[in-house]
Amino acid sequence: MWPHGAAARASVRIFKHLRPRCSWRSWPEGRQRRCCGRMSSSGPPWRVLFFGSDQFAVESLKLLTSSRSAGEGIVESVDVVTLSSDVPVKRFAHQHHLPVHSWPPSDVDGKFDVGVVVSFGCLLHETLINKFPYGILNVHPSLLPRWRGPAPIFHTIMHGDIVTGVTVIQIRPHRFDVGPILNQDLHLVPEKCTAVELGAALAAKGAHLLMDTLMTLPEKLAHKTEQRQTGATFAPKISTSMSWMVWEEQTCDQIDRLYRSIGSRIPLRTIWMGTTVQLFDFVGKCYVSLSDEKRTPTPGSVTYQKHTNTLAIRCKDGWVAFKAVCLKKRLTAADFYNGYLHQSSEGQFVSRKKGTKTPQKRENSRV
Repeated sequence: MWPHGAAARASVRIFKHLRPRCSWRSWPEGRQRRCCGRMSSSGPPWRVLFFGSDQFAVESLKLLTSSRSAGEGIVESVDVVTLSSDVPVKRFAHQHHLPVHSWPPSDVDGKFDVGVVVSFGCLLHETLINKFPYGILNVHPSLLPRWRGPAPIFHTIMHGDIVTGVTVIQIRPHRFDVGPILNQDLHLVPEKCTAVELGAALAAKGAHLLMDTLMTLPEKLAHKTEQRQTGATFAPKISTSMSWMVWEEQTCDQIDRLYRSIGSRIPLRTIWMGTTVQLFDFVGKCYVSLSDEKRTPTPGSVTYQKHTNTLAIRCKDGWVAFKAVCLKKRLTAADFYNGYLHQSSEGQFVSRKKGTKTPQKRENSRV
C-alpha cells in the first residue's frame, strides 16, 4: 500500500467565541484560525466549497453531502461551484438543495475553511486559493506525478498500466496537478478493464480518500510531501486524432488497449476505398486460417469470419476482430461483407498516415 499518513482520527477541539468583527491570525505551526462566530481551530467540522463538473466529481460530492447530513463531525456545510448548468455536479447540487455559485465565485472571504476541486478543468487564481485557511484540495485519479493532466484514466488504460490509484493534493496556482501530496492510495487495474469501469472504481476510492484526508487535515498538511521530479507524465485530452488505426504499426494488444480506453467515447477509425469507416464492438485478438498459408497478409487486410459473424483485420502482429462498422449507416459484419467486401477485389482497410487529410465522411455517418 502506498504510504498515506496516519489513519487514526485526530482529537478535535472546537472553541466558540463571539466577536464583533472577523480577523485572521497565524498559529506557530503555520495554520490559520478563524475568529467569526463559531471557530474551527484545529480540525473538523469543515465548511467546504466544492468545485466540480462531471460524474467522477459527483462521487466525492455525495460523500461530503452525506457526511454533513449524518452529522459525522467532518463536514459542517457544502457549497458548490460549477461551470455549466448542464453538468452532473450542478444537477446533484439542485437535487440536494446545496447552494450553487457561478464561476468565478465571489463573496468567499471568511465563509469557508477549505476548498475541494474534483474534475473542474479551470486553474484557480492564487488570490482565490489564499481565501481558504486550509487551502484547496484536489482529488486526482492517478498516482501523481504519473499522468498529470485532464485525462489520466484514459491514458492509464491506453498505456497498459497495471497499477494506478488516487491522490489528494493541495493545489497550487499557475499549473495543474503539481501540488504537494497529502494522501495517496493504490489501485490494481483489472485485466481487460475499460476506462469507464476504471473511472467508476477510482471515483469511489477517491471520495473515500478525500474524507479520510478531511478527517485529519491539519495532520495531513503538516506531513505533506512534494511530488517527485522524476517519473512525471502528461495525460492530454482524448481526441479524434487518437482513434485512427495504423495497421502497419499497431499490435493486437495496442488496439485492444486503445479500444478499452477511448472506444466508449470515440469510435476507432480506418479508411475503406477513400471513405472513413468507424469500427464497433471489438472482440479482440483472433485466429484466421488462410487458404494460402505461404502468403503473408498485408496489414489492413480484412476478411469475414462467418462462424463468429465478425470482420477480422490484420494488424502488425496478428488479427483483431470487430462485430460492426459504420459506413453510410451501422452495419453488422455480415451486412458489410454482403454489401461491400465480397464485391471488392482489394479487401483491405487503409491506414491514415500522419499529416494526411481526413477522408470526407459519407452522408448520415456517425460522429
